[in-house]
Amino acid sequence: MTRFANKVVLVTGGRSGIGAATAARFAADGAAVVTAQRGADPAHEWIEADFLDPTTPERLVAEVIRRFGRLDVLVNNAGLMREGTALETTEEDWAATLQVNLTAPFMLCKHALPHLIAAKGAIVNVGSIEGLGSNPRHPAYCASKAGLHGLTRALAVDHGQQGVRCNAVAPGWIDTELNVAFIESLGDPETFRAGIGDIHPVGRTGTPEEVAALITWLASDEAAFVTGQVWTIDGGRMAQLSLPKS
Repeated sequence: MTRFANKVVLVTGGRSGIGAATAARFAADGAAVVTAQRGADPAHEWIEADFLDPTTPERLVAEVIRRFGRLDVLVNNAGLMREGTALETTEEDWAATLQVNLTAPFMLCKHALPHLIAAKGAIVNVGSIEGLGSNPRHPAYCASKAGLHGLTRALAVDHGQQGVRCNAVAPGWIDTELNVAFIESLGDPETFRAGIGDIHPVGRTGTPEEVAALITWLASDEAAFVTGQVWTIDGGRMAQLSLPKS
């Protein structure tokens, strides 16, 4: 497919997990892809980026424009999760989580918008079902993702008439490298896999490629009338009411 031919796409956190699958999908569809994260990306052009550094977003967008002269799609995928209840979460943990998950995406959008307006481009933010509900011990993460969902709607409202669409995806449990490693670290990973499958109506967890397919569709002309939406992709998990264990 060549639906992104002659388009330039920036994917943050594009070296692994959902980001890597998204970058690969855009590249397969003809885009020039740049990823941004700590460390090299052997699959695509890349830029070193630390999203805890507040100067990173402006520098990152400027470097993409320097290399390619345009920007058509921004995918804010890089994220940070630090666990702890409100009593356990330090101010540093709170600030770092919001910086990476919410402030950096906002600043990336801010600096990218003039170029996206010129290109009539698109933004896709990677939120989470934890912006809609909560797992235990995730106050900072949930707040940051709920904020990202709100930012998505605000950008769509403010910049739709300038030709920029903005949507978000809210993934549930996805089999990224980190999640797979977490399962394998448990004492009984097979029992955990069976249990986590049971809380999804489709009977399984998701893959990064499935999320990437939604992200690329939202960025494409096929979704030209879609903006300001948060698309849940969770195998039905949020739709299923829980029952007491038998």
